[in-house]
Amino acid sequence: MKLVILGLGYSAGFFARAAQAEGWEVTGTVRSAEKAGRLSREGLHTLVYDGFAVSRPLAQAVAEADAVLVSVQPDDEGDPVLNGLGEALAAAPNLRWIGYLSTIGVYGDHGGAWIDEGAECRPTSRRSKQRLEIDEAWLALGERSGKPVQVFRLSGIYGPGRNAITKLRAGTANRLIKPGQVFNRIHVDDIAGILLASLARPRAGAVYNVTDNEPAPPQDVITLAAELTGLTPPPEVPFDPAKLSPMAASFYGENKRVSNALVTRELRYELRYPTYREALRALASAGE
Repeated sequence: MKLVILGLGYSAGFFARAAQAEGWEVTGTVRSAEKAGRLSREGLHTLVYDGFAVSRPLAQAVAEADAVLVSVQPDDEGDPVLNGLGEALAAAPNLRWIGYLSTIGVYGDHGGAWIDEGAECRPTSRRSKQRLEIDEAWLALGERSGKPVQVFRLSGIYGPGRNAITKLRAGTANRLIKPGQVFNRIHVDDIAGILLASLARPRAGAVYNVTDNEPAPPQDVITLAAELTGLTPPPEVPFDPAKLSPMAASFYGENKRVSNALVTRELRYELRYPTYREALRALASAGE
């Protein structure tokens, strides 16, 4: 079975390795020849795709693919993959699964309430509005082409090398206190596991929330990371949007608790890291 991953970044890289371990033949794309060469030497067949020019090897890989994951950030013109490869994907004869990695940011603010995939989307930022438009465009491509498209709305991604512990060690962690504020998060291993579970059970038009079981205050995550490593946590600082970048302030302007019940029920997936606690303990033990 042949899997093409368009945009072989942090999360997609973990999925690529997991798919290889399951016997998939994986081809990925990155933007630079240097990174493509390095990943190819590490055992991941990698091609260069800058979002514009489609090479002959990439066109062939898409035409032969059984599954395609799209993990490319939008640009000012929208989704480069949808714009540059949408028709090729619609025509690919063997394609039985298309996954698009989106964000729970499309839901906007729900005042801390629990929501699921049926919740009203209330995006406020330009980037979240664009992501919702792209979600809808991918689903429309699926309807038009008959290809099973699945949209995965990811919460805050963390894992080896990118987590509260690494931020503490780098001196970039903070503990902003905004009463009632929670964030959703997901470990990269569980992203990979959920995508593999979906490959086994494609459902055309599916939208899945990819998040763990416990939305939590961000300062609690930093505090536990400090306890596990013996590092000194940064001081607690009252939330003040005037002291944050516009992007950081916009994150704190949205508060919701996102449910993963559909993933666990429909895909029969059991989270490896149900909350940040299990994950941070494992990361601390592994020195990651």
